[in-house]
Amino acid sequence: MSLIITDECINCDVCEPECPNDAISQGEEIYEIDPNRCTECVGHHDTPQCVEVCPVDCIPKDPDQVETHEQLHAKYLRLTAAKAG
Repeated sequence: MSLIITDECINCDVCEPECPNDAISQGEEIYEIDPNRCTECVGHHDTPQCVEVCPVDCIPKDPDQVETHEQLHAKYLRLTAAKAG
């Protein structure tokens, strides 16, 4: 599952620089997470870093983007291979 930022986001700017996959960006009103880039930090950290730093707890798992740990790890491998190439 990738993560999603809810409308409780206060645009505090702490999540974006914490994302090792560059999956977080400023949307029209609040920050957004690209589900094609979000691995919940699998491959980088033990826990999602954006969730760790969010002061308002507005980053839950996205029920519309269900992925197993193995699928998240495969996505991590694709993203890091593309970044290295």
